[in-house]
Amino acid sequence: MNPVVNQPQFGATTGYGTRSDWQTGIFDCFDDWGICLCGTFCALCLSCQIAADMNECCLCGGSVAMRTLYRTKYGIPGSIYNDFFWLYCCPNCTLCQLKRDIEKRKEMNAF
Repeated sequence: MNPVVNQPQFGATTGYGTRSDWQTGIFDCFDDWGICLCGTFCALCLSCQIAADMNECCLCGGSVAMRTLYRTKYGIPGSIYNDFFWLYCCPNCTLCQLKRDIEKRKEMNAF
């Protein structure tokens, strides 16, 4: 049995044939005050909004699996380890980043 050493690159393109990156940084919380306030005072609500956007169970929105799924779907560079690290160290900022990215991709009709 061979160990898996590379993360699969499912959906490694954005649909336009190029790799992507996060639309905002992890600490750019003030780019969208509504998302920032929701993530600060009701992270569970924000997590459920993210899950609903991605047609998943409400309890999955703030998970490493959800962030990894989103990142691989849009070809955003990173790893499962990085997803875990950011969600463990800065969970609210990480949720806000994911929701901001979803909203920006919706505006561009790329979600």
